[in-house]
This record gives sequence, structure tokens and C-alpha cells, in this order.
Amino acid sequence: MSVIEVRHTHALDQDHARQAAETLAKDLSREFDVNYQWEGDVLRFKRSGVKGFLNFNPGEIHVHLELGLLLRPFKSRIEQEIQSQLDQLTKQG
Repeated sequence: MSVIEVRHTHALDQDHARQAAETLAKDLSREFDVNYQWEGDVLRFKRSGVKGFLNFNPGEIHVHLELGLLLRPFKSRIEQEIQSQLDQLTKQG
């Protein structure tokens, strides 16, 4: 299993951090066909071959994804997309 860990610092308040997380989840869902749902302040991702979560704390957004065998070749692309989206989203707040 291949793991993606992204920790991204931000200066957003709780509401804007949640909005950034929701926007990221929608984009990942559209681009990589990943399902997601909120469980309190944790966003859970799941589909065949991938599972993980996103949570946000004051000052940091943490994304953890576990990729199955078929998605390993896309690890770099997925990680770059997450980082790029977080860079854009956290500058908007």
C-alpha cells in the first residue's frame, strides 16, 4: 500500500478551513472519482483502491490517503493535485 501524507499550514479561521476542505474534496471527487463524507470535522475519502481522511486544525490541514495497487502509478499526480489545491484555497481565505 502506498501512502500520501500532506500537511499544509494555513492562516484560515475554522469556517474558511472547512470551506477549503470541502472545495478540495469536490475537486478530488470530480477528478479521481473519490467519494467523501464529513464525520464531524473529519472528511473521509473512500473508493475502490483508496481510503483516507482530511482534518483541519488551527494552522494546519492534514490529508492522509492510502492508495491500493492500481492507484500507485497516480500517487505523484494525486499528491501534486492536493498540494496545488491547498496552496490556492488557503491563499483565498
